[in-house]
Amino acid sequence: MPLTETKCGAVYVLRPEGPLKGPEAQQFRDRLVQIINASLGRCVVDASAIQFVDSKGLEAMADAADELAQTGQSLRLCGTTETVRQVLEVTELAARFELFADVNTAVRSFL
Repeated sequence: MPLTETKCGAVYVLRPEGPLKGPEAQQFRDRLVQIINASLGRCVVDASAIQFVDSKGLEAMADAADELAQTGQSLRLCGTTETVRQVLEVTELAARFELFADVNTAVRSFL
């Protein structure tokens, strides 16, 4: 799974491309946790290019959210597709994330 990383000031933006499933989900989780640790939690996941997410993908996102929750923060997701939003709602995981319409809004939420 291609992972694009950009930095907006002190905030890292991680953009996975394609389905978030299986072994790719673990790769995503590992990199996300590294970024969270390196950026003191200032990280946004741009989910606009995630086509769908399976249980492993949900677990990866939930694990990262749990890491942040230990420091009183939450994982910020932006640009989620309707499919991903529905999966988060059906699994009752949506409340574990802060959802934003776009990257700029999510990045500005750190100010």
